[in-house]
Amino acid sequence: MGYNVAIDGPAGAGKSTIAKLVAKENGYVYVDTGAMYRALALCFLDAGIAPDETEKIISACKGAEVSIRYEEGIQQVYLNGKNVTSRLREEAVGNMASASSAIPQVRAKLLELQRELAGKEDVIMDGRDIGTNILPHADVKIYLTASVETRAKRRYEELLNKGENCSYEEIARDIRERDERDMNRETAPLKRAEDAILIDSSEMTIEEVVNEIIRHCR
Repeated sequence: MGYNVAIDGPAGAGKSTIAKLVAKENGYVYVDTGAMYRALALCFLDAGIAPDETEKIISACKGAEVSIRYEEGIQQVYLNGKNVTSRLREEAVGNMASASSAIPQVRAKLLELQRELAGKEDVIMDGRDIGTNILPHADVKIYLTASVETRAKRRYEELLNKGENCSYEEIARDIRERDERDMNRETAPLKRAEDAILIDSSEMTIEEVVNEIIRHCR
């Protein structure tokens, strides 16, 4: 039986970065559920499907295969046998993932694989509904958040460092809209599990957040 750590929280809270560091420190398998949803979203976008074309998304989902591999200790995400890791952080992919992840058929596509892995390995997963839906019996549950302003600033600086033109105001607006959509969707909405530990990283360093989570793990 695996030891499971669930990290939930809104977009831009640093869940993936923190989860990877905790996994490395404690020897857990890091399962990036967000990356899996993004890979499916990329499949839909490449097929020319819009976020509101639910029936087309459901149809395309049936034939899509998403897998995670570790190559030289680094997670790689494959879509239908092709490595798509480098494309997963595109803004359009994130927006499509947020919209399509509310569709029950999309969630069901990935749920079985995620739970099967968690049953066999010591894993840490991050996402929107890990502790409330995917791993409701996780040994440790964390709800990691930060203010909209902090999350927008982090994303803005990340894009600037990559040499991309961007607007702080647009990023902040996108984050607010995504929060609203994720928290109010009908299927598995974003919310803090009753037994989750709340960590607000707005005024914390990455190292401080990692150490705080590790303190609660075995």
